[in-house]
Amino acid sequence: APLFKGVRELVLRKCKADKQGQIRAIFEKQPFGELERLVTQKLLDVVKRVAKEELESENWLRRVARLSKRTYEEMRVALLEFLDTDVLDVSIENCVTFLDPLIESWDIDLATFGVEIVLNRRVAQGHPKRFEFVEKGPEAAFHEEPGLKEFLQDATLSGDATKEEIEFLRKLRFGGKRPTPLYYYRELQSLRDPLHFRPPRAE
Repeated sequence: APLFKGVRELVLRKCKADKQGQIRAIFEKQPFGELERLVTQKLLDVVKRVAKEELESENWLRRVARLSKRTYEEMRVALLEFLDTDVLDVSIENCVTFLDPLIESWDIDLATFGVEIVLNRRVAQGHPKRFEFVEKGPEAAFHEEPGLKEFLQDATLSGDATKEEIEFLRKLRFGGKRPTPLYYYRELQSLRDPLHFRPPRAE
């Protein structure tokens, strides 16, 4: 089911000004398409997260109630109903009550589908929320080096190697060269040598 037109208009109004025209064209060409669902879902997720964190805060509810022109009691009921809402049944009322006052703006990188959401600091603390939705292709088929296989089979070389150390050795790439079992043994010793690593910086 497509989103209510009023919901779409609010989502578009909150979009960064220099992208509004482009995003509107996409929304109208593909009503409730992938992009519109993605953005609306992320806005809902962020606002719900804030609402859950503030659920027991009377002061917060009263602030949002004032912004939404509701009473505290009405806001309390509306909040519980809103937390049960999903992207398919979000209403204009939900938007006016929660999305409008809590969301300052949002932006999207159409190349990566990275979404940035800026919250209204008067009613939602915290930094802008960023979400990345980069589709990654299937990873190249893993090829285990023969030298690594021999190293792992030789208990005198690899007998005390931990799972994490073996995983590190598996990820090494050599651009066509073929390392020997002895190479992996020396790499393991090098990995364990504290002289090869600087201590972590104090924050």
